[in-house]
Amino acid sequence: MNFQKQITHWYSIHKRDLPWRATKNPYNIWLSEIILQQTQVKQGLPYYLSFIKEFPTVFDLADATEEQVLKLWQGLGYYSRARNLHTTAKNIAFNLNGVFPDNYKDLLSLKGVGDYTASAIASICFNEASAVVDGNVYRALSRFYGIDTPINSTKGIKEFKELASTLIDHKEPGNYNQAIMEFGARQCRPKNPDCNSCPVSNSCYAYINKSIDQLPVKLKKTKVSTKYFNFLVCIDKKKNTVIEKRTGKGIWQNLYQFPLIESNRSLKAEEFNLLKFENTILENSNFEFSLYNETDRIHKLSHQHLHTKFWIIEVDQLPQDSISIEKLKSYPAPVLISNFIDEFNFEAV
Repeated sequence: MNFQKQITHWYSIHKRDLPWRATKNPYNIWLSEIILQQTQVKQGLPYYLSFIKEFPTVFDLADATEEQVLKLWQGLGYYSRARNLHTTAKNIAFNLNGVFPDNYKDLLSLKGVGDYTASAIASICFNEASAVVDGNVYRALSRFYGIDTPINSTKGIKEFKELASTLIDHKEPGNYNQAIMEFGARQCRPKNPDCNSCPVSNSCYAYINKSIDQLPVKLKKTKVSTKYFNFLVCIDKKKNTVIEKRTGKGIWQNLYQFPLIESNRSLKAEEFNLLKFENTILENSNFEFSLYNETDRIHKLSHQHLHTKFWIIEVDQLPQDSISIEKLKSYPAPVLISNFIDEFNFEAV
């Protein structure tokens, strides 16, 4: 059986009609690949369309402010992707005259572009035979060939890359790369793969040996930590509030949030102490506070779970750097904060 021909034939019949497949413009391909890192197509597609509408060229994206980029990215998560996207756009526009590198090696030099993204752009846009290896490819190859080397180990990464490189179609590398990624996403799914209609099931190790659920193998993740966040939602009589920009390194870098008190456990209303903030935000003001959500809202990230509470603080007057509640939605914020802003009735306070 010719694995490559079977996969590309399947792709010619079953591929989805996606906007970035109608072009070989490296800007569009790069944008789509960055958005689709850690993101499913159905979630990423609206973001791709919004970015193309707002920033139709790399020059438009480069000319945007970081806040504009982060705001448009809001809700997609892994915000370092957005910051790297903006940095790379400026590099290409201002240092490379708007011209993307045309080969795998040079594409790797772009911030936010790793092995997978460089291979995708090089093969789709420039017909370079550089094999992509993403989660979908790992899954399809490990099952078909019966490879139990952990896909997130150094040995596994090398082994699967070498195998993928031997399989790639040198005449149409971009088409083959998209075919095997689509095959893994839609046919050889993580759970309940459609083996009965699979074009390669008769030669698939996992199907023949009933080991589909055991492959691919992945090393256990690092331990997820738990944090307790208390956000202070201050509102004064002029309907102003206070937000702060996260400047430290982290997934929410340069996003906005309400002032934060971190605790070592979930706090009840009678345990909450605002003294820490009385000399700053609430300086020389009378205030009353109440707990908005008695049950913690749990926001799950890849490396930590955030148990959050929102505290509503009614105050006579806030500092001069406060903002009108009407402007809140114009600031880029983590989805946790954005959802609260959408839900809470500020006017009722």
